[in-house]
Amino acid sequence: MGNDALSAETGTIPDVDFRAVQVSPEFQKLRRTHRSFVFPVLGACLAWYIVYVLLAGYAHDFMSTPVFGSINVAMLLGLAQVVTTFAVTMWYVHFANKHFDPLAEQIRDEVESGVFGTDASASASGVGVTEGGVR
Repeated sequence: MGNDALSAETGTIPDVDFRAVQVSPEFQKLRRTHRSFVFPVLGACLAWYIVYVLLAGYAHDFMSTPVFGSINVAMLLGLAQVVTTFAVTMWYVHFANKHFDPLAEQIRDEVESGVFGTDASASASGVGVTEGGVR
């Protein structure tokens, strides 16, 4: 998707009414989809990290419990933090490819085709630029 975007050398970007893009149902769906994924996952990851820090700070006996050899619970949970980071990153990329990118591509195509141009969409959306500012 990123390589398909217009570049400064190959094309010109149409005059876009970004306010109309922002209030469009497509963009609102993209924002809602993004937030409905990111905020719960962020909350879960922060909670997992806080639990790890609290255990490290207040549950010394539990965290120093040997699991095998010189490997203890703290080392395994610390490693699990790193694994969680990579797992969430892969999950986000998969989710973005499946859900965000098609919506973003649709919006980009509409912007590039002039659907959200200042003349075309300003009157349709009720939002646009006038001599006195944004209406």
